[in-house]
Order: sequence, then structure tokens, then C-alpha cells
Amino acid sequence: MAKTKKKIVESRDEELDVEFQEESTIFLQTHESISEDLCGEIQKLEAGQVEIELVTTQDMVADDMGLIHGGFIFGSADYAAMVAVNERNVVLVASECEFLAPVKLGDVVNITAKVRQKEGRKRNVEVEAHVLDIKVFAGLFKTVITERHVLKLNLLETAGENKE
Repeated sequence: MAKTKKKIVESRDEELDVEFQEESTIFLQTHESISEDLCGEIQKLEAGQVEIELVTTQDMVADDMGLIHGGFIFGSADYAAMVAVNERNVVLVASECEFLAPVKLGDVVNITAKVRQKEGRKRNVEVEAHVLDIKVFAGLFKTVITERHVLKLNLLETAGENKE
């Protein structure tokens, strides 16, 4: 990161040179091909956290009252957790979540995700979703960063060998 100097003027008209770190640009490293229409659009990405906006659509509706199926909220929360970790080979291994209020057609859901714990290759991510000021979803997503893409790990072949 580049360091620059910024002049700060104190009340006694003294100027102080203070070094600070410029914010570096963070690039999306995972889930680059995801559908923003179904999982939301990144609004703000910082190290270890993300804000995503999901605009609900007719394709997400579960009934004639306009209820949005919870799977779309969960999918967006999962996506937010992956982006907060922002490692190429991050995968979800477990989650604990609560659907706290219904979401309806036309609602704009704001999802925030923050990495709360790091241990080796494991990351725990706290995710919340709000419609206006109403919390509609809360969850803890447990992730693992694998050495290779999960589909290249041959997990099914290894599982089959253990059965014999």
C-alpha cells in the first residue's frame, strides 16, 4: 500500500504531518459468474466485509400474495458470505440461520456480511439482511478455503473408497 502524507491543522494553527495508508482497491476473487438478478449486486466491498443489495423480482415469488421464497434470501446471504471471505476457492460447509420476517415482491433487501473469525483455512461469517430497518434474516456461515476448486478435489471418489 502506498503511504502518503496529509497535513492536519490543529487549533493552535500548527501543522502536523501524519502518515496514513491509502485505501487499496479490492477486487472480487470469487463467485464472479453469479447472477446479480438472483443473488444481489455488490454495493460496497472491503477487506472482510461486503454490502449487497437484492431487488426482489417476480421470478422469486412463492405464492399469489407476493411472498419471496426464503431460498433466494438464503442464496443472497450465502453469496455475501463468500464475497466477504473473497478467496478464490471458498466453500460453504455449514450455516445456522433465522428467517425473522417475510420478504415480499418489490422489497429491496440489504445484506451485510462480515468475517468474524479466522482459524487456519476456516472463516466464520456473520450475515444480516434488512428491508428498510426491519431485520429479515440473520445467519452464521462457516466456510473453508480449499487449495483447489471444490470440483477438482475428487471428494466423491474419496468418499466411495471409504465405503469399501
